Amino acid sequence: MLVVEAKLKNGTPAQYSRLDDAMRTAQFVRNKCVKYWLENKGTTRNDLQKLCAVLAKDSTTPWVNKLNSQARQSSAERAWQAISRFYANCRNPSIKKKGFPKFKKHTRSVEYKSTGYKLSDERRQITFIDGFKAGTFDLWCSQKTLVYYSEQQIKRVRVVRRADGYYCQFLIDYEREDLHEFTGNVVGIDLGLKEFYTDSNGNTVENPRYLRKSEKRLKKAQSRLSKRYIKSQKQSNNYHKQRQKVANLHLKVSRQRKDKAIKDALALVQSNDLVVYEALKVSNMVKNHKLAKSISDASWYQFTQWVNYFAKIHKIVCIAVPPHFTTIDCSVCGTKVSKTLSTRTHQCPSCKIVLDRDYNAAINILKKGLSYLRRYLNGTVGHTGTDPNDWGESGLWIFNRDIEDLSGLVEPVISDNDSGRIPRHSNA
Repeated sequence: MLVVEAKLKNGTPAQYSRLDDAMRTAQFVRNKCVKYWLENKGTTRNDLQKLCAVLAKDSTTPWVNKLNSQARQSSAERAWQAISRFYANCRNPSIKKKGFPKFKKHTRSVEYKSTGYKLSDERRQITFIDGFKAGTFDLWCSQKTLVYYSEQQIKRVRVVRRADGYYCQFLIDYEREDLHEFTGNVVGIDLGLKEFYTDSNGNTVENPRYLRKSEKRLKKAQSRLSKRYIKSQKQSNNYHKQRQKVANLHLKVSRQRKDKAIKDALALVQSNDLVVYEALKVSNMVKNHKLAKSISDASWYQFTQWVNYFAKIHKIVCIAVPPHFTTIDCSVCGTKVSKTLSTRTHQCPSCKIVLDRDYNAAINILKKGLSYLRRYLNGTVGHTGTDPNDWGESGLWIFNRDIEDLSGLVEPVISDNDSGRIPRHSNA
């Protein structure tokens, strides 16, 4: 699937207000579905779909009938996704927080399927034709991408409200695939805070720290917002204008992180045939209040998600390995060398090697990934630490391919790179 996003422009305030009404109605339907599930034991997905028609015909909720019928079904599907995820988490004892379905208060999107809207022939305008009658909007995007896809390929259309306006996302039935030049390069990366990541070849990518750089402006804008707030009264227009400025600053930071993650992930995948990274539990790491802001600012999880996405497109191997002892173990002799967080150099008392601690960890990560891959190719999957399903949050998507193709692709790489050799320039 491919997602194409365009901004909705040249609409009147009344038109945007109708889009907000559609979003609130979608939220109402979803919350009603969750409430129905709470009050009726044994509720199924089909029961929630039937509830949408009941709500549309109810005289006490006439506004529900204005929302397109398929948009109501999409809201019921959202409720069922939360319910099914809760059931799946309950069956998994390793997940402590089960994620009980909650009622939504600030929904900022509404999703249509194949009806409720109409695209112009040149794909530059969209008209919403459901009961809310939001009207016609211009579609502004960087490229005229929608022209190349038929209406049958557009499976869903989602309207999203952000701090700087309204956007339309098109879910297109298209399998993206890019040609990849296989060179035999393999790499292991160690994610960090000082440097965004260090690879097993000694190369580093800087950590941009977008939130830290914008923190001064954010504090100033937030301070002005706090001064305009009046308790127990309706807030003034100046308050809402300043609130919009604060939201735009946060949106800019999030977009900078996403752009950086996409570019770094794509460059990493394009230049290597095998990528190994450590499967960090970021949700647990941010519980450290001294490092929580820096960890969130680094956006490791978003980066690894894009690495997996581009690996699937380029058809290369991507492995997530447990991070245990990758910093402590010596990459040459395997001796365990304890370090504090402030110790940035790995000095092994046994082999006398001196390396940057992140460089040493990246080599260990690569060796661990190659070791797991060899065990899989040798047919020893199922031993402790070798099950692909236990290798991290993403596992190995490439294992769905033919094992002969996989063996022919990576066996020469394993034999050449799993020897534990260290580049000569790094030996002290």
